[in-house]
Amino acid sequence: MNELLSTLRRPLSTMTDAVRVAAEVAAERPTAPRLDELLRMKSKAHDWVRATERVWDFYLELFGQRQSRYAEWLLGCDRIALDCYQYAYMGLGTARSIPAPPPFSYMRTGFSPATYRRGIPLRRLGRRLNPFPLVQLPYHRLINPWTLGAILHEISHNLQNDLGVQHVVPQSIGTQLGEAGCPPEVTATWVRWNREIYADLSGLLLGGPAIVGSLFDVVGRSPELSLGYLPGGVHPTPYLRGFLSTHLLARMGFTEQAARYERMWRRLYPAPGRSSIPAPLLRSAAMAVPVVVNAVCFTPFPTLGGRTLAAVLRFEPKEQAMVEEAADRLARGVDPGVVPERFLIGAVRFAADRRMASHERLMRNFFSELARR
Repeated sequence: MNELLSTLRRPLSTMTDAVRVAAEVAAERPTAPRLDELLRMKSKAHDWVRATERVWDFYLELFGQRQSRYAEWLLGCDRIALDCYQYAYMGLGTARSIPAPPPFSYMRTGFSPATYRRGIPLRRLGRRLNPFPLVQLPYHRLINPWTLGAILHEISHNLQNDLGVQHVVPQSIGTQLGEAGCPPEVTATWVRWNREIYADLSGLLLGGPAIVGSLFDVVGRSPELSLGYLPGGVHPTPYLRGFLSTHLLARMGFTEQAARYERMWRRLYPAPGRSSIPAPLLRSAAMAVPVVVNAVCFTPFPTLGGRTLAAVLRFEPKEQAMVEEAADRLARGVDPGVVPERFLIGAVRFAADRRMASHERLMRNFFSELARR
């Protein structure tokens, strides 16, 4: 961020020096051309000041939230994000350069969480490059931490780039679907959805079965929305998106939970044939879903040190046992111990689903534990 502000400050200093010189020249001899030049230079300098202040305002909002009553919540989200990064980099088959700085969370109104990846131009920064990953979280998610599986999804968007798999993942999806005989137009659709698919599946590998419930909270909406198809959209059709997660959950060893989620999903949407989903896409889904999950999670990638994503982000039944023990401790207000921060999302959801304590108590204990670390 200091480098970004320096890039703004240097041209501004040059511009103000030019205004000072033009003012001195015009004062010495106030001809019309010299006065016109002074006014033009003054306008340019004013525009640059406004652009610099817009960037400053953005960061003032971000860091100002850390001085408010929400500071503890945002700090907790930062720690979950950092844990995801540390776990991913420890799981690689070979060392990669360590990215810095880590992700930073902030609160903003809106329906859905979002992320802004490191190194991409942001409109709020005047199209300058964003120096670190930003995770935007709506207030209603923060006060309901059992919905914060979204953090793992948003962090996964950043990990896809920082781990260097942003190009090989769509290639893997396209190649394996083509080899399976998927129609080209259907393959192209799945490839277009690759970033959101990756974030869903990576988030599930980071957090375990509870993350499927968190996803269904979001995509399980009216039949018109969940069975809708948006041509050119980057998000998978919600109906198909659900089956990607249930299939991965089964491959992770949670076959009973996966079967329950899938039965519920089919019961909620019993008539997909009457949707706007293109018939070839719907007809081939039973074949395509396992192929896509395999292409993303169970295919070795060189940038992961020759490992699969499922091996790097390993989550097995023993990890779920840790989540469930932490859920009991959170409900009782007892120190959950050395459980990783990312597991606390699954723990608080497990406790909420089973009414192990009041929602207010669970929310308070969740953020208190994260702030204590």
